[in-house]
Amino acid sequence: MHTLNIGILAHVDAGKTSLTERLLFDHGAIDRLGSVDTGDTRTDDGAIERQRGITIRSAVASFTVGDTRINLIDTPGHSDFIAEVERALEVLDGAVLLLSAVEGVQAQSRVLMRTLRRLRLPTLIFVNKIDRPGARDEGLLADIRRRLTPYVAPLTEVTGIGTSAAGVTALPGDSRLAEALAEVDPDILTALVDGPAPTPDDLRGALAARTADGSLHPVFFGSALGGQGVRDLVEGVIRLIPAGPATRDGEPRGTVFAVRPGPGGERTAYLRLYDGEVTERQRLTFLRREADGATSRVAGRVTHLSGPLTAGTIAALAFSAGLRVGDRLGELTDRAPQFAPPTLETLVTARHPGQAVRLRSALLTLADQDPLIHVRPAAAGATSLLLYGEVQMEVLAATLTQDFGVEADFEPGRVRYLERPRGTGEACEECPWHLGTRYWATIGLRVEPGERGSGGVFAYETELGALPRAFHQAIEETVHAGMRTGLSGAPVTDYRVTLVRSGFVGPLSTAADFRGLTPIVLRRALERAGTRLFEPYHAFEAEVPLDALAAVTGQLAAAGAEFTGTTGGTTAWVITGGLPARRVREIELRLPGLTHGEGVWWSRPSGDRELKPHQ
Repeated sequence: MHTLNIGILAHVDAGKTSLTERLLFDHGAIDRLGSVDTGDTRTDDGAIERQRGITIRSAVASFTVGDTRINLIDTPGHSDFIAEVERALEVLDGAVLLLSAVEGVQAQSRVLMRTLRRLRLPTLIFVNKIDRPGARDEGLLADIRRRLTPYVAPLTEVTGIGTSAAGVTALPGDSRLAEALAEVDPDILTALVDGPAPTPDDLRGALAARTADGSLHPVFFGSALGGQGVRDLVEGVIRLIPAGPATRDGEPRGTVFAVRPGPGGERTAYLRLYDGEVTERQRLTFLRREADGATSRVAGRVTHLSGPLTAGTIAALAFSAGLRVGDRLGELTDRAPQFAPPTLETLVTARHPGQAVRLRSALLTLADQDPLIHVRPAAAGATSLLLYGEVQMEVLAATLTQDFGVEADFEPGRVRYLERPRGTGEACEECPWHLGTRYWATIGLRVEPGERGSGGVFAYETELGALPRAFHQAIEETVHAGMRTGLSGAPVTDYRVTLVRSGFVGPLSTAADFRGLTPIVLRRALERAGTRLFEPYHAFEAEVPLDALAAVTGQLAAAGAEFTGTTGGTTAWVITGGLPARRVREIELRLPGLTHGEGVWWSRPSGDRELKPHQ
């Protein structure tokens, strides 16, 4: 059977979950339509998701059309969960970008389309809610071409737009389709200019090819609730989106893109398989990228599979060892998740001191489901947590209460700074007992800048056999732990620490001596190297009315923005640039007043830059 893995992406409340329910119902996968309002949908199965009416984690549901099995990945729409969206994109063959015919192109829609086009992922556009008052068709198409992408081709049209009698009919493959294709297909352009005119078969072939390579986006109109236009969309998915390359032979190769907890504490992992085959009872070894950049191995046995797992398919599996999102089976060279790390840090404490251990255990479990939630101990029994935004924090608080029975208090989020070594510094402490350290160990360390993006690297210039393995491990682990707090209190990243001297005293030295002395030597070496402090930046895009350009750019400049472009000028201005993350919330709050409520703001984490002394 032919398998397609399709993602449904959209802005909040555009109707993603409703469309999923309609597709499952129309093709016999469920016996009744669920509703977001009543909280009985198939994919939003978490209590928090049902209460809030938003999708938080990527959910998978399947249905069959003829000899094609379609796996639907219903992704979050809120920007705080953008990591979930971009992680899901890695395993997709294609996507459906959902727009509301009433609300039109939203800021998050533009974020998603930008990502989809960067990945050149085949993407169809479905304009939902055509039967709602205020729905638009031709005007919305113009907005799509202006604000989303100019390379679209409507394949259906609407009658009775904005009424309960709204209907959808297929458009013929005529000159309008040929003109849209000519924008991205040189053969069609040549045929239109020099003749002979392209035949319907030519147009169908070009439409499939240009959709497959992500350069053109077919547009379908319809209503998820009423069902209009959904059949045309499904036919378009099957006809225009090709399955990804897959090889049944050879070793299995795949990636875990979602982990969901079960009622009994067990965890189910969703695995997209690119090559090979996985069966129950099979022993597998997954590769895991740790926070410090090291690669570890997770070996175990498949104890349960939801269905056949062959190349090109997705299945839920239970594994004897704990799997995390991002764990990889085999050496993968496909596109990696396209997300930046979170930049908001908060401290979490148990409201009732007796629940402190349960709180930490619960947070570690949640971090397994999302490796971009970084958890580490903090002072006074608190736990440090890295997140994307305030909504994510609220969801985590509710999840801790409802799923784990733990009430937690979250401090207001603050921007997370990073340190990087400025130069090279070296320090050594000789055994026995210099400077009152009283450790039976000799340690010499050199700290220097590492490659950008390398995280933390530990290396040796001493002979590996010069120390017992337990002592080597104690030094390396303590170095990485010590670099969590730099000279200004921020974590240190992109460093290279080299062990340049080592020694021990026969039966007197223990691993505890090396764990105790390493932080002292490391701190002295880091002080001699010096560090530079970096703050996270957001890339931003602001669409503002013509008369608001001066006020908005002035406010952005005062907040430290660096501009990369200003375009438009006909109906609105689009301003792009970079902004310190600590000033983003301020701009978000001020923009409505500066633009009379008409401004549209989008931003996302985009690396970091050195903090200037006057800042």
